[in-house]
Amino acid sequence: MSRPTTARVRLDALRHNYLQAKALHGERALAVVKANAYGHGAVQCAKALETVADGFAVAAIEEALALRTAGINGPILLLEGFFEASELAEIVDQDLWTVVHHPWQLEALLASKLDKPITVWLKMDSGMHRVGFDPAMFRQAYEQLSASPNVRQIVLMSHFARADEPNAAHPKQQMEIFRATTEGIEAPVSLSNSAGILGWPSTHVNWGRPGIMLYGVNPFDGLEASQEVTGDLRPVMQLESAVIAVRSIAPGEPVGYGGAFVADRPTRVGVVACGYADGYPRIAPTGTPVAVDGQLTRLIGRVSMDMLTVDLTDLPAAGLGSRVELWGDTVPVSRVAGLAGTIAYEILCNVKRARFHYSDN
Repeated sequence: MSRPTTARVRLDALRHNYLQAKALHGERALAVVKANAYGHGAVQCAKALETVADGFAVAAIEEALALRTAGINGPILLLEGFFEASELAEIVDQDLWTVVHHPWQLEALLASKLDKPITVWLKMDSGMHRVGFDPAMFRQAYEQLSASPNVRQIVLMSHFARADEPNAAHPKQQMEIFRATTEGIEAPVSLSNSAGILGWPSTHVNWGRPGIMLYGVNPFDGLEASQEVTGDLRPVMQLESAVIAVRSIAPGEPVGYGGAFVADRPTRVGVVACGYADGYPRIAPTGTPVAVDGQLTRLIGRVSMDMLTVDLTDLPAAGLGSRVELWGDTVPVSRVAGLAGTIAYEILCNVKRARFHYSDN
């Protein structure tokens, strides 16, 4: 029998979340499946969404080609654009859409002789200060692309630095910059990521770009799931394993590396086949919630490479072979991430070595 660590991916929940995102945003939405669909499996997720999604977004051409090879024929946007001018031929051949965010990309595209024109998403740096054309250069870039025989359509886009802060002024400032810069330009627009879709209705224009919300995660750090801003989202991944050993320790006895946990009462310890090599965060502290046979308990001690330990003292029926949910329906992945000092995006992307099981109920 194989090691019991399993990532169960519910494709029906994924479709539900996409349809929620599209309904909240209105018009069209690209399903963001970059980084192997945030650790969930890009090909499997794209196939599950293909009948409902208006298109997909990935980081780079390698991710797009994997989808094309798997038979995904709909629109695919390269969010970082192309990294070398030589990729433009492949973009044409595979009928991909590309972001243009830097003058060198613009120059390369204008200088190329393409077999047919392509769709370009022209990105503005409205305040993120990562990639994108400065507002002072944006209109000129748009006019150059509009005049080029290499360009079939242009979508105007930007990205918000602080949309996951519901009371921040920065998204409004970015919106003002974007609108002032693009005034009078007749072209489709894309502004909203997951946080924009859920919390900033003023950013809802032609194209949404839902990412983390597709996978059932609230992008608003620190907000409770009951708040309206989270939407009706369903967790897509259930990371689970099993208890592979049980031992009892006396008060004063430590557990695991460094003796990071010391029992203050007689304690039943369950050893679980999951560790940081599987993607569970090493720095998750004692007290991080874990569900054993559907009942909440806690992580105790330091997470090691292949194993972690949980408190079974108050779960007398639990023991060898008990099912353990590390995150999913009972334990929100964002809760685990928050206690580990990180975000759900990171730990979902880090899931590895687990057996992936896909269901579509």
